[in-house]
Amino acid sequence: MPTCPLCNSPSAGTFHQDKRRTYFRCTECALIFADPDVLLPPEEEKAVYDQHENNPEDQGYRRFLDRLVAPLTERLGPAQLDGLDFGCGPGPTLSVMLEEMGYNMAIYDPYFAHEPTALERQYDFVTCTEAIEHFYTPAKEWGQLLDMVKPGGWLGLMTKLARDLDAFVNWHYKNDPTHVSFFSRETFHYLAQRDGLEVEFVGNDVILLRKTQ
Repeated sequence: MPTCPLCNSPSAGTFHQDKRRTYFRCTECALIFADPDVLLPPEEEKAVYDQHENNPEDQGYRRFLDRLVAPLTERLGPAQLDGLDFGCGPGPTLSVMLEEMGYNMAIYDPYFAHEPTALERQYDFVTCTEAIEHFYTPAKEWGQLLDMVKPGGWLGLMTKLARDLDAFVNWHYKNDPTHVSFFSRETFHYLAQRDGLEVEFVGNDVILLRKTQ
């Protein structure tokens, strides 16, 4: 059995198998993850992302992202704060929306905005929308996200939350070949307790974490 790629526990067991791949679930942090042996190589992964048509002019996409923007900015307040959108994709939009509201934004994406210097500083808040489920090495990326948040700052995430096996079997979200790490409420509670975070769930797919130390 593979080691959990998030908490490094050796206690992962087979959770589900379909015609595409096998999924494992960690008994320590509850992360569900795809078989590491069938992850897409970088060129195939990027080819999937190239099909995305995210555009800051798309009002429907803005409404989708506002599910994170609205509750996050309520907690941030109107101050001149610095933020980073991690995993911004081929058409950065969340950063544009936040800049329009007066926040100072940087962006990073391993394929579309590969600016390593953006990862070398701390921010008042970091956002990561529909990206955490793509993490091949979530322990590494989770550590990067936390390191970039100032004490007292916020990490705002958007991802569909995994539930029980019955729900997972028929879950369309798992069928995207670039979706490889599936977090649940239990996973985020584990991370919050381990890493000194306060966690809030907003709706079905928005997670707000405040760094308390």
